[in-house]
Amino acid sequence: MATLEDKILGEKSQYYCSSSSEDEGNDSASSDNEGEASNAYDMPAKQPSMDFSEWDGTSSNTGPKGVIRDWQRFKQIENEKRAEQEKERIELMKKLTLTCRSTLDDEREKMLETDPEFAELMADEFLLAYQKQRMREMIAKAEKLRFGSVINLEDAEQYLKAIDGEDKSVTIIIHIYQKDVPGCTAMNGCLINLAQEYPFVKFCRILASVVGVSKHFKKEGVPALLVYKGGQIIGNFVHITNTLGDDFYASDVESFLIEHGLLRDKNCVPSIIQSNEDDDSDSD
Repeated sequence: MATLEDKILGEKSQYYCSSSSEDEGNDSASSDNEGEASNAYDMPAKQPSMDFSEWDGTSSNTGPKGVIRDWQRFKQIENEKRAEQEKERIELMKKLTLTCRSTLDDEREKMLETDPEFAELMADEFLLAYQKQRMREMIAKAEKLRFGSVINLEDAEQYLKAIDGEDKSVTIIIHIYQKDVPGCTAMNGCLINLAQEYPFVKFCRILASVVGVSKHFKKEGVPALLVYKGGQIIGNFVHITNTLGDDFYASDVESFLIEHGLLRDKNCVPSIIQSNEDDDSDSD
């Protein structure tokens, strides 16, 4: 029978461990482990799955020859692709190109096929010969309007007649001058030289006192150059010495007139005119 102290401290039977029960527990645990081990030996081991791809004829680990062969193949494919792109680009350009052919072109082509005489007329040699012939006719007409010297105008009536009575294609340059005025004498000498170099230009001169201008113009306005064509004034240069000075030469006056578009630059003569002039000189 348990005492009060045993009840307070607990019965000794609670602290007693039976060896038989412990042995039974160990036996059951060992039997379980043996069963699991036997099951592990009985189950077949899982083999790792390996994926083998089919061989495509080339190896990723190639030697120098393989690398060179791969590079050559790459460049070949790249060139073929570039050529294909260029071909597509040209075809696209042809599609986007706008071509215009008028009915006149069709009629002309039909005439060339059906009419041999018309085809002969449209040949380049015939057209060139026709152009030369027309140029000779124009030059012959211009020869009738040759001057080559400075014309002295005596009064205002001759002044007006020199302008209104001349052919509309002729350029007329009139020098209004006054004696004993600086620059007027030099201008007269320059115009004499220019009249010989430009025989198809009509050069004239007249005294300011004859024209009937004011005293102020006689003193401050001369030398003056007035340029006419077709009865209309196209150039008006008063007291031109302000630009050229008191002492100048014919080349200075020529450059001044060419710069203002009043004289034709000899360096800009068309080749067909030069060839005609050469032919005329050879025939002479």
